[in-house]
Amino acid sequence: MRFLNLLFWLVVVALLTSLAIENWRDVTINLWGNLQADIKIPVLLALMLLLGWLPAYVFYRARLWRLRKGEVARATVPAAPNEEEFE
Repeated sequence: MRFLNLLFWLVVVALLTSLAIENWRDVTINLWGNLQADIKIPVLLALMLLLGWLPAYVFYRARLWRLRKGEVARATVPAAPNEEEFE
């Protein structure tokens, strides 16, 4: 099963590499004012993928951190005393 997993990822990497090589052209991006930037298409696509993935990843990590922090807080809070102890 590990072989099939490795084979799958090798095929995906090979396809993405061939796609990047075939589309290695400059694209001009108009920024603000008269400022322009020339960037290769695969680099632009990778930056946009990262820009879309990063906020979701940060949200996920923050949520995990809050959950772990809550578990530590619950573990350090002593249990409420039973009513039988006061009788």
